[in-house]
Amino acid sequence: MLRMLLTCRLGPIQGARFVRDTSPYRDAKIKMAIYRPPSAAAIAAGLAALLAVSPAGASMFAGETLDKVADVLTIIVLIVVPIVAIVVFWLVHVLPEKIAEKRHHPQRDAIQTLCLLSLVFGGLLWPLAWLWAYTKPVAYRGAYGTEKHEDYYDEMAERHRAGELVEEDIAHLRDDLAVMEAKGALPPKLRALKKALEQTGGAGTAAPAQAAQAKEGKA
Repeated sequence: MLRMLLTCRLGPIQGARFVRDTSPYRDAKIKMAIYRPPSAAAIAAGLAALLAVSPAGASMFAGETLDKVADVLTIIVLIVVPIVAIVVFWLVHVLPEKIAEKRHHPQRDAIQTLCLLSLVFGGLLWPLAWLWAYTKPVAYRGAYGTEKHEDYYDEMAERHRAGELVEEDIAHLRDDLAVMEAKGALPPKLRALKKALEQTGGAGTAAPAQAAQAKEGKA
């Protein structure tokens, strides 16, 4: 036993002489020699202490209340969440169409078709529809003489009949319709609008005043 301790401290025995261990790992070897694994009694005592601890409560509900809460959460996860996700996906997907409609884009119908196709392709075409809705249709204006959808001129015709257009708007519409007519034949609605604007002449500024006087008279 004494010889083993001296071997751990001073190194291996070579013949009758003890050789001192001067390697850099001497301290680690000493610690490994001193270390003793925990006994079985200590391990058993630790396990008993862990088992003696009372488990924490997993939920604030119990019994039938817990079942009802679980049913409600199941309905929300399986029904409500998918419906909300589909609605949000649809609203985001039709944004390019709404933007094109607000800007009176002349190719609004094509943008709407692209949005529908993007639904089929998993949204891959949606960025193209978004960019198209914000793109100024220069080529379309060069070909047809306008950069507005026909609905824009229908709206202007309604405002003209209501006497809501000022002279600047009327002059702008006349110029647009003249350019469009030079590019090709006007649709019947636009020809009727052009004729009405020509008959208006200088009465465009007087029409709003007459409409206001009529409202005051009725009041």
